[in-house]
Amino acid sequence: MQQLEADYLVIGTGALGMAFVDTVLSENENATFIMVDRHALPGGHWNDAYPFVRLHQPSSFYGVPSTPLGSDLIDQAGSNKGFQELASGPEVLAYFDRVMRDRFLPSGRVRHFAMSDVTSRDGKTVKFRSMLSDSEYEVQANARVIDATYFNTSVPSTHARKFAVADGINIVTPNQLPKAAHGFKKFCIIGAGKTGMDSGVWLLDNGADADSISWVCPRTSWLINRTTTQPTREFFKTTIGGFADQMEASAKAASVDDLFARMEEKKSMIRIHDDGPATMFHYATIAEGEVAQLKRIKNMLRQGRIDRIEDDKIVFQSGDTAPASPDTLYIDCTATAVEYMAEGVSIFTDDLITIQSVRTPNLTFSAALVGYVEANYDDIAKKNSLAMPVTIADTPREWMQSFLGNMMNQFNWRTDETLMGWMMGCRLEPFGKLMMSADMSDPVEAEIVERMKEMGPLAMANLNKLISESA
Repeated sequence: MQQLEADYLVIGTGALGMAFVDTVLSENENATFIMVDRHALPGGHWNDAYPFVRLHQPSSFYGVPSTPLGSDLIDQAGSNKGFQELASGPEVLAYFDRVMRDRFLPSGRVRHFAMSDVTSRDGKTVKFRSMLSDSEYEVQANARVIDATYFNTSVPSTHARKFAVADGINIVTPNQLPKAAHGFKKFCIIGAGKTGMDSGVWLLDNGADADSISWVCPRTSWLINRTTTQPTREFFKTTIGGFADQMEASAKAASVDDLFARMEEKKSMIRIHDDGPATMFHYATIAEGEVAQLKRIKNMLRQGRIDRIEDDKIVFQSGDTAPASPDTLYIDCTATAVEYMAEGVSIFTDDLITIQSVRTPNLTFSAALVGYVEANYDDIAKKNSLAMPVTIADTPREWMQSFLGNMMNQFNWRTDETLMGWMMGCRLEPFGKLMMSADMSDPVEAEIVERMKEMGPLAMANLNKLISESA
């Protein structure tokens, strides 16, 4: 067994591990790293993503702080027309590979062990082995071990299917869809999340007949309107105005349902189908053009989760059935993406940093902030006070917990001028700079700023009340 040593042993070279290391490399000129991952390339689950996947958020504030992603272009065609570009899966994967090859490895302070599997951890000692040979390693982390895999990201191509499928049924994951779709004219999407939405948009954009598509949606989801996530001046009134609308709704709502109804009225939250209650919220961000496409799919199967697909019928866990046929291509989009959880663990301990979201859903910014705090503060209690985990929501109620957690962290960060200075210069956090760019001579922009200031404390108080009442 080979003995290795570094300041940090980083488990996972996905987006979170990469953003953390990039930040500490900039903040601590002496820090050394060993990075271990089961994938051949950095980028984590992007290695397993379907070919037509794109970021939910603009490329301009995704990735690592030091290296821009994309060209800050505005899409001129398609369902994202008029909004900032969204990097494709291959573009994101190539980006992280470039960061590793052009920044991390040439620094001489990062060693990357791809195709390697961690076998044990005891305090600051980690053992891992190569997946391609008999080589085994023991690493002593002089500072801390970094767990960048806490969210256990799952995608359709790697998850274990939770329903049975009869022989002869044609079923694929979205990874296989572009090739498998040839020869089929009937399709059934299984899964209500963003992957199912992406698959529906891909089918429709490529000429599938909307009436030939059925869609198994056990739950209906609230969606973030992409117009509220654009980080540039021309979108000040919809982006910062969208935050103000969410704060006002949070301050005035009498219930969870009332809160989301208010946000829907302002179009900061939208739905594809409004013929029943929306019980899911997974931060899916979507353009209204995509919603218009998906509304064309009328054959919605809402009987719940599937138990099995037989030759002639879909059998749901509820006992209900729906017709099935061998000439249909079924698309399994049922992976859960991340482990949704109400409570996290402390990010900092003496031996371990467990990277989590401190501003949901901006995960790469969260990882970068954790890296900054690690490099610039010594006291564990202080570190944890600046990096409080924020809920990854699964439901509208948990959105309230997430939104409140974000507000509490932001309030706390404002008390630390050094941290705020870093944030204002970090490309992964463009909204603070956008807020500061407000033209107070413009009555609309001035009203938005004043409304945020007024509604912030009221929103925090009312969200605490609503969360307690809905427990």
